[in-house]
Amino acid sequence: MANARIYQRPKNAMQSGRFATDHWVLEFEPTEPKRADPLTGWAGSGDVRDQVKLSFPSCDAAVAYAEDQGLAYTVIPTPTKKLKLQSYADNFR
Repeated sequence: MANARIYQRPKNAMQSGRFATDHWVLEFEPTEPKRADPLTGWAGSGDVRDQVKLSFPSCDAAVAYAEDQGLAYTVIPTPTKKLKLQSYADNFR
């Protein structure tokens, strides 16, 4: 039986926008460790499910899909957003 993780996409640290952070992602946990290719040195494995990431509009939709497919899943809760309120003058104190 395949294990899957369901989580909400985090905000991209390199940009200020919140594009696609409302989507939920279902991805499979790796079944074998990655190893270095002796010729190129790239890391890889024979597990093709590592490349599959499914996007859903809600957590309930992702859970329903996992249950329909008979997947064992873990829902990773979204961390609470902390809002740091400060004024521009605080930069100079």
